[in-house]
Amino acid sequence: MNEAIEAMLRKYQARTVDEQIHALKEIIQEVALLGLWRAKFFEHAAFYGGTALRLLSGLPRFSEDLEFSLLGKNTGFRLSAYESALQRELEAFDFEVSVARKEKLGRASRIESTFIKANTLVHLIKIRSPWKIQPSAVLKVKLEIDIDPPGDFETEVKQHFQPIPFSVRAFTPPCLFAGKLHACLCRTPRDNIKGRDWYDFLWFVSRDTPVHLGHLQRRMEQTGDWDKKQPLTRARLHQILRARIESLDLDQARREVLPFIKRRSDLDAWDRPLFLAAIERIGA
Repeated sequence: MNEAIEAMLRKYQARTVDEQIHALKEIIQEVALLGLWRAKFFEHAAFYGGTALRLLSGLPRFSEDLEFSLLGKNTGFRLSAYESALQRELEAFDFEVSVARKEKLGRASRIESTFIKANTLVHLIKIRSPWKIQPSAVLKVKLEIDIDPPGDFETEVKQHFQPIPFSVRAFTPPCLFAGKLHACLCRTPRDNIKGRDWYDFLWFVSRDTPVHLGHLQRRMEQTGDWDKKQPLTRARLHQILRARIESLDLDQARREVLPFIKRRSDLDAWDRPLFLAAIERIGA
């Protein structure tokens, strides 16, 4: 395996096969970002979501997907234009991957998707892993981009230093918090409860991150969860968050987030009073 990748792997000090697989996925994410930067992707798009928090701000949980937003609406945009750049970059760092767009069925979506796939066992062997798994297991990283973004957001350029130094355009922390609050409040029943959303919610609050209310309102309007005629105020946000937390299944939320964190003790304090108290710390 490439020396730079081996150096990155050593930082993880993986104690289990799952942790080593998470490390490989995360390194694939970082190399993919580098490939996108070389292809000037960030002139048109910005990084957001859990993986942006993880890689750029040190969120202490693993995140699976790379999520992006165009800087403005362009329904003709296709991630497939960047597949060859992703393939080249990953192969340059000794990853054996396929990169392919997910074909959509039915009506058009505002989300474009593509997948990076690699054989898990092959790459565990490459890094001389002591663990063995099923030969058919696949390392999969999904890339998604919103080609019709809700607007009223701000971005900044962040420096990233793995596997080499480069720059990434990303949503600002208040806009990232707005996106996370939208996920907490507006996931549909079929999405089930995602404890990852609520883990990130507490992480933002613990860092005293303000929320960009305008961007949150635009997101909620786009998904039909807010009336455009009414401004979303801090008081109203607190009210709907309290109602959501009162009905939250905390046991299910804990179970969902556990595979993505290293320390179960991070969840020991999770109870309803904690989350309700967190609401009062949210500023705008």
